[in-house]
Amino acid sequence: MATARRCVFPQAFRLDVTQVEISRNANGDLVIHPLPIDRGAALLAALNTFDDEFVSQLEQNQQQQPAMQDRETL
Repeated sequence: MATARRCVFPQAFRLDVTQVEISRNANGDLVIHPLPIDRGAALLAALNTFDDEFVSQLEQNQQQQPAMQDRETL
């Protein structure tokens, strides 16, 4: 059962994450594994900040792209 606890570490050992997983290795030492931030959720949150006008402008720009060039096969 996980419970939230706050620990303060010296600056040299600080991690740029909000959550960690703590386990024991074969010697009984505690090992701290940083848990990555849910980058997908952060990306979706960032995309939701764009207003409709910005999205409309992007769509117009995409329609105005030049045709793809024909190139010889490598």
